[in-house]
Amino acid sequence: MYNVNRRGLIQVYTGNGKGKTTAAIGQAVRALGHGYKVFMLQFMKGSKNYGELRAAEKFLPGLTIVQSGRHEFVDKQNPEPVDVRMAREGLALAQEAIMSDKYDMVILDEINVALDFGLIPLDEVLALLNAKPSHIDLILTGRYAPEAIMRLADLISEIREGKHHYRDGVQAREGIEY
Repeated sequence: MYNVNRRGLIQVYTGNGKGKTTAAIGQAVRALGHGYKVFMLQFMKGSKNYGELRAAEKFLPGLTIVQSGRHEFVDKQNPEPVDVRMAREGLALAQEAIMSDKYDMVILDEINVALDFGLIPLDEVLALLNAKPSHIDLILTGRYAPEAIMRLADLISEIREGKHHYRDGVQAREGIEY
């Protein structure tokens, strides 16, 4: 533990633009540089090919990343039971990490999307935010951040799309988008 007397904040990175997870990873790297221990739970992600997973394994021993999702896309209108189960298991892991006193920063990557898709209940997430230890920095990423979460946040960064190469047919590139 770096400094349990400091005030931890709730940060939200949301919006339709690219870079929310990247911003959270940047914040994690900065925290690691000061000796913090960081836990990241990735909702709705299951591919082992994400660059942040590879970098954490090779270069960032203070960053623990756990995925709680499948590689397949989730159908928002009809999520499969496995997607709901994995998201709820992820929320339980996140709660354990936040309350464990092992970490200074916890990142809940794509939690806003998991909420929007109905995979996890908003009231449980709000209860977790309200119960977090005061020294823990908590970062929530993903589009569609609920208004109730934004009211609790100390910082909100809305990342908007100005232009995106996907619209020109450029597919996701290894090492850049994942």
